[in-house]
Amino acid sequence: MRHQNSGRKFDRNSESRRAMFRNMAANLILNERIETTDAKAKELRRVAEKLITKARRLGEVAYTQSDTMSAGDKANRLAVKRQLLSYLPRFGVLVSKGGETKKVDLVEKLLLDLAKRFKDRPGGYTRIIKVGLRRGDNAPLSLIELVDSAPAAEGAAEGEKPAKAKKAKKAAAVAAG
Repeated sequence: MRHQNSGRKFDRNSESRRAMFRNMAANLILNERIETTDAKAKELRRVAEKLITKARRLGEVAYTQSDTMSAGDKANRLAVKRQLLSYLPRFGVLVSKGGETKKVDLVEKLLLDLAKRFKDRPGGYTRIIKVGLRRGDNAPLSLIELVDSAPAAEGAAEGEKPAKAKKAKKAAAVAAG
């Protein structure tokens, strides 16, 4: 029995499992969307959300320029940066559609971009979408992606959610028609 043993083992030793999740988390941060099996996506969600929360808890210090910060804020940011670096690789290579490669600093992206994007969101930074079955071994596949915090263009002016805006437009069209 596996009482109080959380997490899946994936038939790997702990070093191999940690390396797999480090690479998957780096790719998720870099590309903001990856396709993997359901079980790996569910475990990756735990890892990725902890990393984003760690960056987000810094507050505005995470994305403030260093020349305007106090010494204490600089120390806090450096400490968080080192904690993130202990898990993530420093750089990721992003390949564009034209075949060009771009080197991206993952920790800076996490602190500057993602911490700012999710500053008002208390959790739930990832979304898992079931895709189907893999052709070779029939394993269930999922798409794990980072949730966009910005509302869609429609309905943003009224402060409505996009689904409500669509329903309102549909109701107006039925009433007018």
